[in-house]
Amino acid sequence: MRRATPAAPSPLNGALVAGAIAVQLGALLALPLAIDADPRWGLALAPVVLATNSYWSLVHEAIHGLLFANRRINDAAGRLLGILFAAPFRPLRTGHLLHHRFSRTPRERTEVFDPAHTPRWRAALAYYPRLVGGLYLAEVMVAAAALAPKRALAALERRLEGDHTVAHLVVRALREPGAHAELRADAAAIAALYGASLALYGAHWWMLAAALAGRAFLVSFADNAYHYGTALDAPRDAKNVRAPRWVEAALLNFTLHGVHHLHPSLPWHALRPRFVAAGQRYDERWLGALARQLRGPIAVGRLPRRD
Repeated sequence: MRRATPAAPSPLNGALVAGAIAVQLGALLALPLAIDADPRWGLALAPVVLATNSYWSLVHEAIHGLLFANRRINDAAGRLLGILFAAPFRPLRTGHLLHHRFSRTPRERTEVFDPAHTPRWRAALAYYPRLVGGLYLAEVMVAAAALAPKRALAALERRLEGDHTVAHLVVRALREPGAHAELRADAAAIAALYGASLALYGAHWWMLAAALAGRAFLVSFADNAYHYGTALDAPRDAKNVRAPRWVEAALLNFTLHGVHHLHPSLPWHALRPRFVAAGQRYDERWLGALARQLRGPIAVGRLPRRD
């Protein structure tokens, strides 16, 4: 298939980023003051949580260098979005780019297990916690690991090393020159921001905790939906799923994930035109793709392999 012609970032991105930052800062630092006066203001956290995957789509654009044409501005915006997301940008970018490289290979196929080495019940013990929030928790824990000295990261890399994971490759990238200092700065900013927010919420801390739990669920549950049950050894394959047009727009066309994997250099606003021009078809419906993951781990022999 022909490589898609590069397109410029959307002119809407500046407004979208500014709006996302304002909403997140408001939820963390301003809303608790209103809640202190009237706890019913806590309901305002619901739309903030429901917009989680839209927020992630902005981070995703920054990861691919598609948020702003200027690389320094793009990366600065990505770092700020990551801090507000409570997950440092650099490991998010490293992990996602490794996903594009190794998706559906033994290193990165979330729901697949080998029954010759792992019984299904044990695979399920790892799979379901990740599905309902564990992925986001792991991303947040990177911030905590960042505060450790480099030698501790080196030990962690050795501990995680293996042929069926990319975790040690993420840790290795964090030890590169300049990476550790950036990571520690972002982790410190996250700790300060969320520490201040927790103090402001005071007796209503549980509202902030509930919002973070909702964020963890939505991010983790959507992460592998576009790959669940697809062919193995096919890093460039992913599903295009049919969703209401307003959902597609709210997610910045993330539902056209198959187009994105074929053309990761295309910004979000160019995905639908490419989908139409290439005559591509939907693989299934959006809600069906999400729900299908609840079937759990799939034995490796039950999935086809791409030649």
